[in-house]
This record gives sequence, C-alpha cells and structure tokens, in this order.
Amino acid sequence: MWPIACAAVPHGTYSAALTKNHTNMTFSTETEQNPFHSDPQHPTVRGTQSFLDTLARCWRMPSLLGLELMWRWGLGIPLLALLYWEAAKILASVSLAKTGIYQFSLVDTVVAAQILSATTDLLLPYVSEVARWLLPLLAIVWALASGWGRSLVLRRYDPSLRSAPWLLVGLQLLRIVMLGGSFAFWFVCLHWAAWTSLGGPAPNLVGYFVKAIFLSLAIFCFWAVVSWVFTIAPLLALLEGTGMLASLRSSLRFGHGSLRGLRAKLVEINLVLGIVKLSLIVLAMVFCATPVPFKEEINGNALYGWWAFTTVLYFAASDFFQVARLAGFIDLWRTVNGDRDRAALPDSEPAIQS
Repeated sequence: MWPIACAAVPHGTYSAALTKNHTNMTFSTETEQNPFHSDPQHPTVRGTQSFLDTLARCWRMPSLLGLELMWRWGLGIPLLALLYWEAAKILASVSLAKTGIYQFSLVDTVVAAQILSATTDLLLPYVSEVARWLLPLLAIVWALASGWGRSLVLRRYDPSLRSAPWLLVGLQLLRIVMLGGSFAFWFVCLHWAAWTSLGGPAPNLVGYFVKAIFLSLAIFCFWAVVSWVFTIAPLLALLEGTGMLASLRSSLRFGHGSLRGLRAKLVEINLVLGIVKLSLIVLAMVFCATPVPFKEEINGNALYGWWAFTTVLYFAASDFFQVARLAGFIDLWRTVNGDRDRAALPDSEPAIQS
C-alpha cells in the first residue's frame, strides 16, 4: 500500500515535504552538537568576536582594573619589600668575594658554572632557613588576598554571582600548592639530568642541555593544563553554586556538562591573549630601549625611573587582560547555558547621582 499512497501524492508536494523534514533533522542535529545554534534569532559568534564585547565592557568599567590592582599591588609591594629586606640581611651576613661572583663571565663556561655552584653552596643554608617560614606565609597571605580581592572584582562585573570568598581562598591555596609542587618536580628533574649527564668522568654538556630543555617543556605543558583547571574551577563554583570538589570535577570534564561547546572558543581566546601578552612584553622591551640613543642625556635615576614607569604600565595592562579573560569566560558560559538575560551586567560605570 505504501507505493500506492506515494503515487497518489503529487510529486512537488512529496519533494517539498522530504526537503522540509531533512532541514528540520539537520537543524536539530546541529543544535544538539553546538549550543550556540539553539536560538535562530542569535547568529553564531566566534569566541574572539564575543570577547571584543567583553573587552569593551571591561574598558567602560575602570573600577574592575582598580579593584584588581588594589589587591594585587596592595599586597605585592609590601611582599617585595619584605623579600628585599630578607635578601639584604642574608647578603650582609656572608662574604661572596671568595666565590668569585664579582668576576663572573660567560667567556669560560666551565669557570662560570664553578662560580655559580660555589655561590649557591654558600647562600643555600641561609636561604633555606628563611624559606621555611617565609614561603608558607607568602602562600597563605596571597591566597587570602586573591580570594577576597577576586571575589570583589567578579561581583563588580556580575552582581548576580554568589559571594563565596573563602571558597576562592581554598582553591587559590590549592593552586599555589600545585605550582610549588611543579617547581619542586622541575628542580628534581634538572638534578637527575645533571647527575646522569655530568656525573661521569667525561661530562656530556650537550646531553644535559637536551634533557633539561625537554623536561622543562614537558613540565611547562603539564602546568599549562593543570593551571587552566584551577583557573576555571573558581568561576564554575560561583556560576553553578557548587563546592570545591564539585567545581574541580567539572573543570576536569572540559567539553562536557555546562562546559559543552566552550572548548574551541576558549582555546581561541587563550591563543589571542597569549599573542597579546607576548606583544606587551615586546612593547615593554622596546619602550625600555628607547632612551638608549640618548644615553648621554638620559642616565642614572632618570633612566631607572623610565624603566620603572614602563614596568608599571606593563603590569597594569597585563592585569587588565587577566580580568577580561575571566569576564569573557563568564559571558561565554552564560551564553552556552542559555542565560541571555544580561540585565544584571552593567555596560559601564553607574552614574554618580548628586
């Protein structure tokens, strides 16, 4: 009976029905695969295109950068002063003249390595004694400042986010512990490379540098993956209302759950930001070198002041893009998960009413 029924339907009507059914099935499949296609009234936007809107919104809200600089520099400057004080105390208590560090030169690499080794052996006991109490103190203080300061910045950008500063403190402290562990593992790997390549009667410098370079790149790639997990876990905890373990579990399942459809766009944004940060470094180096042709007129304190001013500008620009990166993740997450109500997000600073 089916062929007879098909023959009874006009050819044009039957073809149109098949075409419409195929179109609906294709659109449904694309919608399931890519949440950004779920609303036909909102065209697909690339990650960098949406990130430009986020950059513009952050630029129109200078208080975001102000709060970020407040907690970063408000803590970083005293910590640098403390490190300088402890380093000056250590250098005042030892004599480096016998190590030959004042005659250090890379002309003879073997002699240079011996000088560095002698200097390290002399300073290591004093540095280790200070590091026993200073490093834990720095980690705890930085985690506290980061948790509370970052909570202020994110809630200033999106007031609808829940307030959970102690959760951010815990995640930041865990990130610091992992960072310290990666540095310790890198140091152990370099020791292994030196022991296997330089411990014999005929030192193999080429083999040592090959091992050191490849091990360093491998640990760097590992930390790039791990640090990304600890970067988005606090944001997921605030957006989804979950705890520490649940947010870490969600960040590890990248591309699934609430993160479905975000992988390509976030990779694109991170690549762009990597190029931007590299450009900032190059610009900072260029600005630092601009007084070189005028070294007869610009030297001493004036030159050091220019370098300090350039360094401050670089760190301020780097902090701005860091804030924009976090804000961009929030915007993309809300878009993917169907939350297009942006009424809670101000496009600029609120007007001051007299």
